[in-house]
Amino acid sequence: MRPSTGPLPCVSKHTKVFANVTADGYYYSSYDISASEHGGTHLDAPSHFAEGKWTNADAQLTPSDLQTWEEKHGKIPDDVILLVFTDWGRRWPNKKTYLGSDTKNTSLLHFPGIHANASRWLVKNRNIKLVGIDTASIDYGQSTMFESHQILYKENIPGLENVAHMDKLPAKGFTVYAAPMFITGGSGGPCRIFARLDEDDNKDCTKSVGARFHSMFMFLGITFPCCSVFCRTIKPLLNLVVQSTRTLIQD
Repeated sequence: MRPSTGPLPCVSKHTKVFANVTADGYYYSSYDISASEHGGTHLDAPSHFAEGKWTNADAQLTPSDLQTWEEKHGKIPDDVILLVFTDWGRRWPNKKTYLGSDTKNTSLLHFPGIHANASRWLVKNRNIKLVGIDTASIDYGQSTMFESHQILYKENIPGLENVAHMDKLPAKGFTVYAAPMFITGGSGGPCRIFARLDEDDNKDCTKSVGARFHSMFMFLGITFPCCSVFCRTIKPLLNLVVQSTRTLIQD
């Protein structure tokens, strides 16, 4: 976490309280952390836009994009975390290019998102557990009604936003580990996300994962196979080999 974490204009930042030599002659440093649930890489709980549900550049993904992906890679499996790769994350941490504006005027926001029709198609035709995207919101920057938030969250399908380093992942054949901070009654929270290639697809990658990461994987509770889907107007993900565990997080 850093003062710039949470690029959206409405998200609060953590601030320095004191960093100097005290009257008693020793150095002391302290910060106040007033962290928004929805800053940096984080999980949106369904209750963020759907009352009573679970509490924990303007391109939009369309149903035809999903169907095109399936024609190439096969049907999206049940019980997956569906990641939408737009390549927008390469603009981070430049706020003006990442959000379309470096002001607090939300009407100037511009970044890709998931079209409401794509969200409806997923709810009606597929059985996904979570959806994630490498932009500041699952709805595109100019959205005023946040329809994808409403459609998905009413079905208890949470959203992962500001997911980083998707460009290092293949289109399929890996597992995502998503561990949000536990906030009682919260509408979202900071989330630590890891991705690991399936052993059959890359044995060298699996062997390179250290014991520290291995024990972390065994501890996390939310583990689903994962697919990646891409906005039609954004360049597609290259089928790169991941040589080590990647942390899908923006600090």
